[in-house]
Amino acid sequence: MAFFKYSLIRGVLFVAFFLIAKLALNFTPMTAALIAALCAFVVSFFFLRKQRDGATAVIADRFAPNADTTQSASALADADAEDSLIDANPDVWIDADRKPKVRPAE
Repeated sequence: MAFFKYSLIRGVLFVAFFLIAKLALNFTPMTAALIAALCAFVVSFFFLRKQRDGATAVIADRFAPNADTTQSASALADADAEDSLIDANPDVWIDADRKPKVRPAE
């Protein structure tokens, strides 16, 4: 249902932008379609994140219902190593998501 709802919203956005570009701005049909596709993409990208994530989850569940993760084996091994280090040493802080800041040479 989430995929249908997301597709319907994107279709309505496309039609609305197409009609605006074609009728109000007098673009050719091909140009109006390109403008409508671009505008519908931008609006859905910035404002429909929750619906897009729901549609993605439906598609992922449909095509790979038994998939555990999308991480590679090396990423899982790295995460296990970090978890075991933290379990053994609770005072250790690992912040692997941030890259260290490089200071310019003086």
